[in-house]
Amino acid sequence: MKFAFVNPDWDFAGSTYFGCRDPHTPLELLFSSAKVQEAGHEALVIDAQTAKLPLAAVRTQVDAFDPDFLIIPSAPSYLFWRCPPPELRVPAKWFRGVDGRAKKVLVGPHGSATPLAAMRKTAVDIVIKGECDQVIADLASKPWDLLDGVCYRDRQECEHVSPGLAVVDMKTLGALDFKNYAVEKHSHRHHVFHGSGRGAELEFARGCPWNCTFCNKQLFRNKFRERDVDAVLLEVDRLVERGVDYIYFIDEIFGVGKNVHRLLEGIAERNVQIGFQTRIDLWNEELLDLLGRAHTISVECGVESITEAGREVLNKNCRMSTERITELLIYAKQRIPWVQANLILTEKDDKREIRRWQESLKAHGVWVSEPVPMFPFPGSPLYVQTFGEQPDDRAWERAHHYYTQRFVDKGFSDIQEQKPAPIEDLERSAA
Repeated sequence: MKFAFVNPDWDFAGSTYFGCRDPHTPLELLFSSAKVQEAGHEALVIDAQTAKLPLAAVRTQVDAFDPDFLIIPSAPSYLFWRCPPPELRVPAKWFRGVDGRAKKVLVGPHGSATPLAAMRKTAVDIVIKGECDQVIADLASKPWDLLDGVCYRDRQECEHVSPGLAVVDMKTLGALDFKNYAVEKHSHRHHVFHGSGRGAELEFARGCPWNCTFCNKQLFRNKFRERDVDAVLLEVDRLVERGVDYIYFIDEIFGVGKNVHRLLEGIAERNVQIGFQTRIDLWNEELLDLLGRAHTISVECGVESITEAGREVLNKNCRMSTERITELLIYAKQRIPWVQANLILTEKDDKREIRRWQESLKAHGVWVSEPVPMFPFPGSPLYVQTFGEQPDDRAWERAHHYYTQRFVDKGFSDIQEQKPAPIEDLERSAA
């Protein structure tokens, strides 16, 4: 059978989405396509975001391939699970624009939280709850009702929702060869990156040992799991051979466990720079020295709150004082060109104290974000705390209305749209 994987050319205008807006390698599609080929099927990956391909050009390629399954993610690849845009306008538009005989498959956080709503909005045949890497290939050979995470519409238009989530064994994700991916067209650059301009993303681990209130990992990718270190280092070597000199690790939380230290020692021996997102309380001076040896040029640290009370409200389970956090951020900046501390808006933090903390760190070269208002993502503990119930088919609308109405006067972060459009208007624009 034939599987076509399409990463749309994403549009974030009017969205509350506050993730990075540069093109990123669609790793979940590359892993899925590798599994499809391992199973003896044909796979086509089209990254319209990186190549800036218009929908019509993608339609031409898909038609020529004539797939049995068409797979499109419900959110951009980077921050795929952490803070996806609430609306489904982009995948809905691209499914309609690339429509054909293929079974249409939606993967990503929206279908994991609200599978029926996602199925109806995008008019797809199949929604995957959880991780798509292995289960996509299984669609060709196994009964769908026996597959965890597979929700589908049958020939009688009846909708079937899987009670479980699809979870992949990370040790089975072998090294990607990137032979069918145009790394040369990828231009991911961090603003402190001064290499060739050829960057890429890799993934070492998924999930997170913590349970922060704002994270929607429970209904998508929850338990912390690592890939084989040697497989990831082989991917690093293959990318370096293709001219890549900057790699961003998209792990939810980079730095957990001792295996990542072995990975960093391996990277230190290679001619490549790296960046990632982490918690500063995972590191000490000795390990920050290791990051410097591993050519780390960018570290984004989820501090979230400048007070222990605020971090407790967010369920950060951080055992480090604000003074120690500050000390480590400054120490990190002495070894890493870009160190960023991210904050979330809580009622436990005084804005004047936040400003003083920001200014003190900025004096040492550490960049501190403006506090971001928390979005109650469906699937997060915050959603249940806010609305007193688990997500239903109107969960994304409910969360979006609450968010925009609450913060329209208080203001959004400096890395967000200041006047986000209503979710209904955004999704209607895809019609």
